Amino acid sequence: MAQKFIPFEVIENFMVSVLVKAGIPENDAKIVTDVLIQADKLGFDSHGVNRLKPIYLDRIKDGILNPVTNYQIVKEGPTTAVIDGQNGMGHVIGYNAMKMAIEKAKKLGMGMVAVRNSTHYGFAGYYALMAVKENLIGITGTNARPSIAPTFGVENMLGTNPLTFGMPTDEPFPFLLDCATSITQRGKIELYEREGKILPKGWVIDENGESKTDPKEVLVDLTSGKAALTPLGGIGEETAGYKGYGYATVVEILSAALQQGAYLKMLTGFKDGKKVPYNLGHFFIAIDISAFTEVDDFKRTTGNILRELRASKKMPGQPRIYTAGEKEYEVWKTRKDKGVPFGDELLKEFQGICKEYGLNEFLPSFE
Repeated sequence: MAQKFIPFEVIENFMVSVLVKAGIPENDAKIVTDVLIQADKLGFDSHGVNRLKPIYLDRIKDGILNPVTNYQIVKEGPTTAVIDGQNGMGHVIGYNAMKMAIEKAKKLGMGMVAVRNSTHYGFAGYYALMAVKENLIGITGTNARPSIAPTFGVENMLGTNPLTFGMPTDEPFPFLLDCATSITQRGKIELYEREGKILPKGWVIDENGESKTDPKEVLVDLTSGKAALTPLGGIGEETAGYKGYGYATVVEILSAALQQGAYLKMLTGFKDGKKVPYNLGHFFIAIDISAFTEVDDFKRTTGNILRELRASKKMPGQPRIYTAGEKEYEVWKTRKDKGVPFGDELLKEFQGICKEYGLNEFLPSFE
C-alpha cells in the first residue's frame, strides 16, 4: 500500500476548515484539530485524523453529536467539579475539564473533574500531557461503547476504557502510558481493515469464545454484539485476563458513578433501533508535584528509574528496552519534518471530504 506524508500545517488548516464547515466554532475546531493531530505526531494513528469522518463528521450529520459545545458545571468544590457535556465535542469538554483540574491542583495540590454526557474525546494522552506541560502529574480515563467481554463471558459489556498517566521527567520526553484496558481497540481494528491485515488470534472472540481474525467482520459483529474484545491478559484466567477486566471496571466506575452518568449497555449509541448520543463519561486528575517534593528532584528520580529500566539486561536478540513515552518520542522525531502518514484508503476518504464540504483547494494535497 502506498503511503504519503501530508505536512502538519496543511492538515491543521484543512481540519479546522472542515470542522468549521460542519458547524463547530473556530476556537473549538482548533482544539479538536490539535487533539487529533497530536495523536498522529506521537504515533497513536488509531486515534488521529483518520477518525475525522467516521467518529466526528458522520456523527454530527446523524444528529448524535452537537457541534456547538455548551457544557455546564453542575457541581464544584475547591478541588473537584462535575461537568455535564451536553453531548458536545468531547475534545472541547476534555480540554476544559483538564484545564479546570490543573487550576485546582495549582491552588490546593490536587484537582479532579468528572464528566457526564460527553462524546468521544480522542487521544487520552493529550489531556495527561496538558498536566505534564505544567509540571504536574496527569491522569485521565473514559468509558466507551460496549466492546470488552468480562472474564469467562462472551458478551461485550465494558468499553475499551483507557487508563492514562503522564509524568514529567528530566529527559527530552515525558513518561506517558496511554493504553486501553483491552488487548486492542476499535481504532486499531479499523486500521487493520484499511491496511488489509488479519487480526492476531486472541484479540477478539465470538459468541462461542473462539478467536475472530477478519477485521471487517469483527467491526460489524462488535456493533451487533456478536463479537467482543478480550481484556488485557487475554481469554480466561490463565494469562491473567481478569486483571484487564478489573482495570476496565475501575475506569467504568470512575467514568459513571461519581458523576451519575451512563454506563455499560447504556452506551451502545442505539435506542429502539435508532442512533442516539453515546453519553460517555470521563475523569481528569491533576496532581501538583511541588506539594510533595521539588519538581526537579521528581523529574530526576523519575528519569533515573526509566534509565535504569532501559539499561537492564536485555532478552537475547532484542536490541533495546523501551519505557513508556520513548517510542512516541522516536515517532515524533521521524514525523516532525514529514507530517501525517496517509495510506490509499485514507487519501480517498479525505478527497471525498474535500468535495463534500466544498474545500477543493485542498484536493491536490490528497492526490
